[in-house]
Amino acid sequence: MSVNLVLFLTRGGALRTGAMLGLLEREVSVYRRLMEHDFRVSFITYGDTSDLNYQEKLGGIRVLCNEGGIPPEKYEAALLTIHARALEDCHVIKTNQSNGAEFALQAARNFKKLLVARCGYMWSFNSQREFGYDSLEAQHARSVEENVFSSADKIVVTTEAMRLDIVRRIPRASARTRIIPNYVDTELFRPRDAIREPNSLIYVGRIAPEKNLEALLEAVSELPVSLMVVGEGRLRPALQQRFSDLDGRVTWEGNIPNSQLPGLFNLSEIFILPSLYEGHPKTLIEAMSCGLPAIGGDSPGIREVISHGKNGYLCGTDSNAIRRAILELTKNPGLKSKLGENAREHALENYSLDRILELEEAVLLDVARQ
Repeated sequence: MSVNLVLFLTRGGALRTGAMLGLLEREVSVYRRLMEHDFRVSFITYGDTSDLNYQEKLGGIRVLCNEGGIPPEKYEAALLTIHARALEDCHVIKTNQSNGAEFALQAARNFKKLLVARCGYMWSFNSQREFGYDSLEAQHARSVEENVFSSADKIVVTTEAMRLDIVRRIPRASARTRIIPNYVDTELFRPRDAIREPNSLIYVGRIAPEKNLEALLEAVSELPVSLMVVGEGRLRPALQQRFSDLDGRVTWEGNIPNSQLPGLFNLSEIFILPSLYEGHPKTLIEAMSCGLPAIGGDSPGIREVISHGKNGYLCGTDSNAIRRAILELTKNPGLKSKLGENAREHALENYSLDRILELEEAVLLDVARQ
């Protein structure tokens, strides 16, 4: 069965931004694979004509962007009119995240199309943590989610915790909700024959408040270990000013293309993600796929991936707890080896691109047949 799918990127999202962050290839892999299974795929983006430069690299995925270069708020208002032809011709409309899903819902209603509401993290939860439960930001996020989830033909989330949150808020959505985890290219992210630097840690992610980098750096400052920080974010200047490079033991690498991460993972002894909360962290499962023992904060999103003492190590999110976890692993080679082997096995069984492709295709075909 041939299916014509239109994906709405996250509000404000552009392919150029994804490419600059080194994440474009990772984000589009499953859609390129769907193209091999008789799907036609189009992306509605919020970028300008520079997004068209990536169309050839996307393996046939059509790019629908802001070619007129109109102001963002006017583009959003005219989105359905500008891309009316593609929306009229498609079978299924899908969201990438909840932020911006209201546009996809309106398109599904206007053009009488089927809607798959997908989100990799719960937007309302993140808004509540950052701005407060009663903030306008959190109220808006909850309103969009409840409206979209109530109307969608299928809902796709990445964790059981997210599914239960939707069922609690919208009980009638239970039967329409499916869990499809994030995927990892297990061939690219795999163990390699490399000499790992002793007592070396690596963190990959945004440098933002919820990532808890300050506590990690406080922990590392009192330990004979090195830390590589990969990523960018608004807290980087302040953290660098406070901690600098800790006498050469901390390196600030900035953003690195996703395809280069396996090499860095295979040179490090431990991956660490001390976040206060996550959705379904892709960098964690990529590190695990490389056979890297992982320390994660015992927090939402991370505890859904790591089983403590089996495929990783959970710890508290304060600096003392993080310090104790690092010491435990650096002093116990046998535990590190076991956790790394089990992490690789867990990634193969649960997050391989082939497995996620099957789940994704099944949901989309199920909706399209309606």
